[in-house]
Amino acid sequence: MEVEDRAQLCFPQFPNTSCRKPLSPWPQTLVINITLYFISLITVTLNLLIIISISHFRQLHTPTNILLLSLAVSDFLVGLLLMPGEIFRKTSCWFFGDLVCFLYNYLSTIITVSSIVDMVLISVDRYVSICDPLHYTTKVTVNRVKLCVCLCWLYSVSYSFLYLKDVLTQPGRYNSCYGECVLVIDNISVTIDLVLTFLVPVTVIIALYLRVFAVAVSQARAMRSHITAVTLQLSVTPKAKKSELKAARTLGVLVAAFLICFCPFYSVSLAGDSLVNAPSASYVPFVFYCNSCLNPVIYALFYPWFRKSVKLIVTLQILQPGSSETNML
Repeated sequence: MEVEDRAQLCFPQFPNTSCRKPLSPWPQTLVINITLYFISLITVTLNLLIIISISHFRQLHTPTNILLLSLAVSDFLVGLLLMPGEIFRKTSCWFFGDLVCFLYNYLSTIITVSSIVDMVLISVDRYVSICDPLHYTTKVTVNRVKLCVCLCWLYSVSYSFLYLKDVLTQPGRYNSCYGECVLVIDNISVTIDLVLTFLVPVTVIIALYLRVFAVAVSQARAMRSHITAVTLQLSVTPKAKKSELKAARTLGVLVAAFLICFCPFYSVSLAGDSLVNAPSASYVPFVFYCNSCLNPVIYALFYPWFRKSVKLIVTLQILQPGSSETNML
């Protein structure tokens, strides 16, 4: 009996302090793992295509696409690091030690915060584009957007360090036994985190897009009311406005999908469950992580340049000299 009990321990050599191996029906665990790893693989593949597309084709080096590139990098890291790490942590013993556990949680926070800030920046970009189109090209330049992206990641790294600094001083102090990786944050930090990474960003995103769609509706009405205007106005101005409105709708879908996947991620904390590894929150992070797989699908549905670039990448035409100058729009 003692031998059998030891076999169920993560570290049989430490019978008094070792955690027990997660017990769950193996068919169910196998199906869940295969599904989640498949989503992880798809997430990595699709976002890698986005990164290659925007990075390689010079015509895609626009302010909006640079923001999408930053978001794609976050999504790529979610599929490459966070999804597999979360699957392993939920279904197996943690054999990598307390320091690696801290680094995993640190990276998880950095990537999550950067995704949130990216969505805020995308909302601001669309707001300026629709609500102040005459000054958009002067206000939103490629260099300014690149600076904003750099500041976004710098902020994410700094914020995550401050958020987890207490855990860094003594990694693993909240572990009840050897073989687990848990993250427990005090109530004050949880409250501050909810305000800075949930309530404020969500409020800003929703407010900006409500304004964007209000202006978009008024522009659409104005376009219809001036349908008998001069030929130049009919052929140029409405077409330009139509392009901006379409971009606003596309990114509106992107933001809506983000909010749908994002809200459950913080609902656990709002309910007072600050222990990420609690049974009630076991697979909640995957709801948010699945958004990283949805974003490229949205691009494929709404952006013709993405479909065209995927074709060029898959057929290896991007390896040809001068392929970066290909007309993608």
